[in-house]
Amino acid sequence: MSLSRELAKFALKLEYEAIPEPARREAKRFLLDSLGCALAALELPDMRAAYRYIRALGGRRQATIIGYGAKTNLPNAALMNSLLIRALDYNDIYWKQDPSHPSDIIPAALAPAEFRGLSGKELIVGIVLAYELEMRMCLAAHPGIREVGWHHASLTQFVSPVVAGRMLGLDEEQLVTAVGISGSSHFTLGGVVASRLTNMKNTADPLAVEAGVRAAMLAAEGYTGPEEVFEGKEGLFQVISNVKWDPQALLDGLGDRFMITECGYKAFPTEALTHQPITAALELAHEHRIEPHEVKEVLIQTTTRGADILSDPSKYRPTTKETADHSLPYCIAVAIAKGNVLPSDFEEKALKDPLVWELLPKIRVVADPEIDRLFPRVKRAVVTITMQDGRSFRREEDFAKGEPERPLSDEELLTKFRANSERALSRARQEKLIQATLALEEFPDIREYVPLLMRERP
Repeated sequence: MSLSRELAKFALKLEYEAIPEPARREAKRFLLDSLGCALAALELPDMRAAYRYIRALGGRRQATIIGYGAKTNLPNAALMNSLLIRALDYNDIYWKQDPSHPSDIIPAALAPAEFRGLSGKELIVGIVLAYELEMRMCLAAHPGIREVGWHHASLTQFVSPVVAGRMLGLDEEQLVTAVGISGSSHFTLGGVVASRLTNMKNTADPLAVEAGVRAAMLAAEGYTGPEEVFEGKEGLFQVISNVKWDPQALLDGLGDRFMITECGYKAFPTEALTHQPITAALELAHEHRIEPHEVKEVLIQTTTRGADILSDPSKYRPTTKETADHSLPYCIAVAIAKGNVLPSDFEEKALKDPLVWELLPKIRVVADPEIDRLFPRVKRAVVTITMQDGRSFRREEDFAKGEPERPLSDEELLTKFRANSERALSRARQEKLIQATLALEEFPDIREYVPLLMRERP
């Protein structure tokens, strides 16, 4: 049996009652977190540009765009909602082999669920499917395909059609062919995040989500695609051959062990490899009451990859959000200067903060071979802050705040959501959306839930 068929069979037989309560709970928590990220992104210049694009395309009014409230067709709604969730680089993170943000795929479940009037329970099934299959895809290659130059959107293209297809009511043959259609169309180069950063940094994965929804819709009309898109001739395993593929990683424990509980939340709106050093720097700054003006040097020991892509010369002169949230020196300077790293620190005015720029040249990032040997199983960072008076403080950090090993509590998650959504929603609407999301299984028709996602404030 082909892998596509194995995944299709699993997706079609999965029922809400078979999902353990901890996994259902995390599905609702990740949905709430993702909605907060989307609502916080509504006024970003790139999101306004994308929204103008979506509106110019027009299309049937099939599903709602988060925040804006306008309706468009399913692929466009999924694309725009995924862009909004991803825009701040503040949504979830899973990284054991390949890095990924499974919540990018939630719109592939949400838009079709709204269109068909599915229940909250069925939407939870779709969200769990997105996490289960995306996270397993991330474990299937050794090393991860990102290590050999491919972006994780290349994996998302295989997952999004399964999620969308389940929500759209496809049968097994249609679901198999949807995977073939999407998986033949959307391989993404790692260069979108490895060189000069542009809006494509946060767009690559949403485009793979859109591709999956389109593939499911094509399959529903009888369009065909290759079944053995994984293991067949010139399929995924043969073409990306400079990694070792483990197909069983996609299947072992499928339906018994639900991986969504192993995904992490982002406590900071920045690239994933900045989180351990930010966590360490914040702990040092708080513990030793560090005065930013008195800092002489900050030494960051990290992976070769982190030093390469997060501290090249352009990262010491960030002028855009995309460059700044992928700049390890900038993130550490903000952490020491302000005592936290928030979405507001990447707005245009904040990028010119004189105290941050005073600290930037004092930050030195070096690759550590010992840390490389642990990666990606452990993403260690070591931060040493040396003061003008000669004192030196050092902290080693393996787990960032928000990872399963250092989880966000319910209260911390709600604090993040409220901060993200406060410009779009009144406090009363925030609380109503929180309660509705945490009781999502009680909605007989998700179309009763969707109006809560529209912003109240321009």
